[in-house]
Amino acid sequence: MTTLTKSNFDSDAPIAFFDSGVGGLTVLNKVKKILPNENYIYYGDTLHVPYGEKTKEQLLEYSDKILKFFEQKGCKAVVMACNTTSSVIYDDIKNKYNLKLYPIVQSVAEILATEPIERLGVFATSATINSNVYPKEIAKYNSTMKVFGQHCPDWVGIVENNTISDLDSILVIKNDLDTMLKNEPQKIVLGCTHYPFLLKTLSKFAPEELFIDPAIPFAEFIKNDLEHSNLLNKSNNKSFEEFYVSSEPIKFQKAAKMFYNLKSVPKLLTF
Repeated sequence: MTTLTKSNFDSDAPIAFFDSGVGGLTVLNKVKKILPNENYIYYGDTLHVPYGEKTKEQLLEYSDKILKFFEQKGCKAVVMACNTTSSVIYDDIKNKYNLKLYPIVQSVAEILATEPIERLGVFATSATINSNVYPKEIAKYNSTMKVFGQHCPDWVGIVENNTISDLDSILVIKNDLDTMLKNEPQKIVLGCTHYPFLLKTLSKFAPEELFIDPAIPFAEFIKNDLEHSNLLNKSNNKSFEEFYVSSEPIKFQKAAKMFYNLKSVPKLLTF
């Protein structure tokens, strides 16, 4: 499995998450439910949302500053709660930082490869689809599964701008789904952490069980790996969570209400 093993971490050190906006909260939410005693730091790079339209060089630049911040905070692990960064830059950064990295795409692809699925659909950003990472990673473990990728350029904006209930947004989502269904997939991966916010809308037009939220198996993998590495928090101290954004903290808090209860406005932090 694709994680980076580092030593000399304190088990009560925080687990960090980063994404271009609120999407990574879908992963944090799942992880926190099964690891309630951990300490958490979340960075939403809202100034540069969406990552799916950025170049590799831009993603490396943004991620470098964020990961160095996590190093300074003494984090024991970083969850790359963004399919785009996992797809495009993970191989370039996996040995660069004193951090244990969990890339969502590579981890989830190995899990999906073991499922009895012959035809798998993947909704994702343009960057993730163009990287071809899901077919490549799945083929390492399952050479017979057919993977149909489709980019959904409007979906991240729909979530970040909280326009999910707007008729125009619903029509965009339905049209993208109709296109994917022509491939007759047995399952469809919501291959961007923003997309599970749209599950209620998608389920109006197709059975909910058709869709896979990668955050669920990903959270289980993170828990098992931390346990295997003897890095689960054993401290009796009260756990904490910190949230940072690079722009518009109030807008972030409002959008996050769909999936996560932020107790306070995130701190504004730019590099």
